[in-house]
Amino acid sequence: MHHHNHYYGLTHILARHCGLDDEFPPRIPGYLQHGWNVGCGWNPVHEFFDGAWRFVWSDAPRRRGHALSRRNYAVTGAPMLYLMDLEPDLGKVKEEDREGTLWFLFHGWDAPGGLGAKIEGDHARLISEIKETETEPVTISLYYTEYERPDVRRAYEEAGFKVICFGKRGWNYEGTDRKFLYKQLAAFRRFKRVASNRLATAIFYGVAAGCEPAVYGDAMALEGDNPLFGGQSRIARLWPDMLGKDIDLATARAITDDELGKAWMMSPAEMRSLFDWNHHD
Repeated sequence: MHHHNHYYGLTHILARHCGLDDEFPPRIPGYLQHGWNVGCGWNPVHEFFDGAWRFVWSDAPRRRGHALSRRNYAVTGAPMLYLMDLEPDLGKVKEEDREGTLWFLFHGWDAPGGLGAKIEGDHARLISEIKETETEPVTISLYYTEYERPDVRRAYEEAGFKVICFGKRGWNYEGTDRKFLYKQLAAFRRFKRVASNRLATAIFYGVAAGCEPAVYGDAMALEGDNPLFGGQSRIARLWPDMLGKDIDLATARAITDDELGKAWMMSPAEMRSLFDWNHHD
């Protein structure tokens, strides 16, 4: 099983859904999509072993994969949706008690051996736009790659924002915070609004958890950003209704259901069969 399947504790959540050990979950026989993706579920240069199954959240990545002559796709629904069902009360407050904006800065990525990519952009300009736009208190969520960069973290702290980090996704089965999405879900259910400078996974998670979405500001540049994804222009072309400071909530919820694969969610029995987990207990 590829270690990416453990990112954010995704395999752990699906194992719990299936009634299995979620501390030491069984292996998934293939590759599980670990974040919202504008392509076929993975980055354009991801290496797959021959005959590998590709487990994606929704039908769109499957269709795009088939257009690239890739096969062995199965649609499962996003693990976050299963977690929401498993934890219906986690972090929940009355609708009228939701307040503030949880603002996600687009992030880079990191890997051992100096691999990875940093984001670069005008943080001062973005901070100014956030302050001009948001009418309630703002909490800035930094991915660990930016949280551990003092210059980035300090810029938002000195601007007067509360700055948080939900943890690390892990690498090669080490350092995975399997409660990463639990902490995110608890936070989303307390905030009125979720925002980011790029359309990304957190926006869809936030909408699914009841937040009003917004996507605006300097999208920042990512070192080595692969042009095969199509860039921001492709996102603007395909998901224009998910961009802006005031997004129609009903439309956002319908798009979110599609992108997270709500209609494709599986029963525990179906998932155990798909992953060949019936011999585990």
